[in-house]
Amino acid sequence: MPGAAASFAPENFSGQLPSLLIIAAVISTGRTNCGQFNWKWRGFSQGRELALMLLVITRSTNKTRNMGLPFFTNGTRKKRDQILAVDLGSRITKAVHLQRKGNGFALCGFALLDAPIFEKNLSAELFAEHLKAVTQLLEAKTKLVSLTVGVNDALVRHVEMPPMPADEMRSILKLNSRVYLQQDLPNHIFDCDMAAFQVADKKDGKTSNGGGKQKILIAGAKKQLVEDFLTGTKAAGLTADYIVPGAIAPVNAFELALPEVFAKETVALVDIGFKSSSISILREGELALSRVVSIGGDRLTTGLSEVLNVSYAEAEGIKVGMAHEVESALESLLIPLGRELRASLDFFEHQHDRPVGRVYLSGGSARSEFVVQTLQRELAVECRLWNPAANLQLALSPKQEAEIEQVASQLTGAIGAALTAL
Repeated sequence: MPGAAASFAPENFSGQLPSLLIIAAVISTGRTNCGQFNWKWRGFSQGRELALMLLVITRSTNKTRNMGLPFFTNGTRKKRDQILAVDLGSRITKAVHLQRKGNGFALCGFALLDAPIFEKNLSAELFAEHLKAVTQLLEAKTKLVSLTVGVNDALVRHVEMPPMPADEMRSILKLNSRVYLQQDLPNHIFDCDMAAFQVADKKDGKTSNGGGKQKILIAGAKKQLVEDFLTGTKAAGLTADYIVPGAIAPVNAFELALPEVFAKETVALVDIGFKSSSISILREGELALSRVVSIGGDRLTTGLSEVLNVSYAEAEGIKVGMAHEVESALESLLIPLGRELRASLDFFEHQHDRPVGRVYLSGGSARSEFVVQTLQRELAVECRLWNPAANLQLALSPKQEAEIEQVASQLTGAIGAALTAL
């Protein structure tokens, strides 16, 4: 684990957040992807703001380095023995308790509970009460928690920018986001990684700086959202260890669950959420494309409810259990999602001149075999459900051990966020 040249804790912010995010790129076994960075903490002061640089975490299981891409760490990079992770969804909150065990990790508990209801923005006070409910269910001794920011609240984008120091890039993004991100994003926290694509470009025989520009991975989130997360976490009696983009967490979980596929193949990860679905295309351990599609399980369930004239809860059960008589109705609802995902695959394959070999699905709706098979027909690529807990040891109660296979696909984000911190 890299040592810290600068450290800070949430309680020392005094209302002043770090001005930047922390970004880490995937580095697979036997490869380096360092570029001009040494992948350790590097920091500098800008008045009262602390700008944070790049951090890579080394896992003890396979000595690879994972894609943390965290918005925030508390600066104390000791090896964590255990961590809570909370994936706050639009409808269901997913949480896990992971602990180191030997050379691996053990899943000690999980929880799924209704997400808090709010009109516009989740307040820090409501978030704190929700976290208290989560920790009571998990009954974990640790106070450290890793949080995810939803895919609609965290921007993850690939852009091209002229070569310049990282701090200048961040300043440009903060002051003039429209030029590079095609939208005005006031009061956002940004960070960037210019080294993430250098290995991939060498494989293709390309030069990153060709034409006077270089490829950059950009991430951003509203400053107020991060502030509320930190305030709520502290009020719940917890310590925020990481805040991770929701689109990145499944990548971390996938690396541990299927390390050979992660390191050697070109695959797509599709996480079907409540309101939205995310697709991340990985090329031999490198994130090549990340996109959010505004179609999720809610649209499928609502559509079934209207077509069949049944309640929302009944439609949800039918969707997962999949009675044969409603297959045509569900298929018509899945086609728009399939087309959006196929467009992402086509874009990647055109840009990189290589096919996506397989699509791995997660999320509540992916538990339906019919959903998996329908998307496979639409995408013309093999699709399969994957288990983010596959390489975790199980230290669960008998009740949860009986349930884990059924709910595992919903825990992808929480497990990925936990692994970021361990």
